[in-house]
Amino acid sequence: MAEIGKGVTAGKLAISVQKRLTRAQEKVMQKLGKADETRDAAFEEMVANFNKQMTEGSKLQKDMKAYLVAVKTMHDASRRLQDCLADMYEPDWFGKEEMDALTEDTDTMWLDYHQNITDKSLTSLDSYLAQFPDIKARIAKRDRKMVDFDSARHHFSSLQKGKKKDEAKIAKAEEELGRAQKIFEELNVELQDELPTLWDNRVGVYVNTFQGLAGHQEKFHGEMSKLSQNLNDIMTKLEEQREQKKDAPAAAKTGDGAKSEEANHSESASSAPKSAVTNGSDGGDLPPGFLYKVKAVHEYAATDGDELELKVGDDVLVLAFENPDEQDDGWLLGVQESYWLQNKDISVKGVFPENFTQKV
Repeated sequence: MAEIGKGVTAGKLAISVQKRLTRAQEKVMQKLGKADETRDAAFEEMVANFNKQMTEGSKLQKDMKAYLVAVKTMHDASRRLQDCLADMYEPDWFGKEEMDALTEDTDTMWLDYHQNITDKSLTSLDSYLAQFPDIKARIAKRDRKMVDFDSARHHFSSLQKGKKKDEAKIAKAEEELGRAQKIFEELNVELQDELPTLWDNRVGVYVNTFQGLAGHQEKFHGEMSKLSQNLNDIMTKLEEQREQKKDAPAAAKTGDGAKSEEANHSESASSAPKSAVTNGSDGGDLPPGFLYKVKAVHEYAATDGDELELKVGDDVLVLAFENPDEQDDGWLLGVQESYWLQNKDISVKGVFPENFTQKV
């Protein structure tokens, strides 16, 4: 059994070597103009398109992978930066819990972005390119079988034109010609059907790839923009907290200097009726639901009918929401103090961003 196996292997090797030799001889004769060569300009154009399509697709795949590497690098850099800020952020600073949550949300956003591009864009591109090696191999096989067909055709023709005709050899050559022609034409027809379809499919692949990428980019940057705004708000409040701590000693010193003067009037002041509270409003005329007073530190232009317009320096009386579920995070309800003192009316109350104000 082993010897037969060796014999079969040696026989196949000999046939393969003979085929290569015959094809090489045929190509030489064709280049020298001593043998006709089967040419198909339309098919050659299909192959040129196929090679162009495969090159472009491979480059796109390579660049997409490089883009994903860049996203991973940016994710790592962002995580290190966020971790650094979280480590430095002291427990008693404003928004410590919000800062920790923001760090976690940012990390999740990067992970989702990378995974979405991998799953939706790169995976489909990999599937698209996976079909190219098989088709490329069949094109090469078709070219070899075309040379075999040309060789068989030339061999059959030379036997027919020979002075001494050997009918047995001619019959065998004709049979080999028919077999070579059948194999070549089967491959040729299959590829002529597949190559134009594959060429047309490239448009859909490119559309899906970049449309999906654009969609993921838009979602990622939109949500990341919200997180960036939250970070900016926390930093603004932290700076305000720092400024308030800086002003506290000066205020205390001023109070000590005025203490003796206040003492001189303590007796008369204690006997006089009190008409005001700490916020400057009449204690008996505060609006219903009044909580505390804030001062606008940033200008705010109302964008909706239920919002309150703010100018820097405006004093606003903060009111309780009738339905607490209606209160959005970071928003307060209030009425301008000047309007209330003049009209005793809260019909012009509105919501406004808390981070545009500070308590007084």
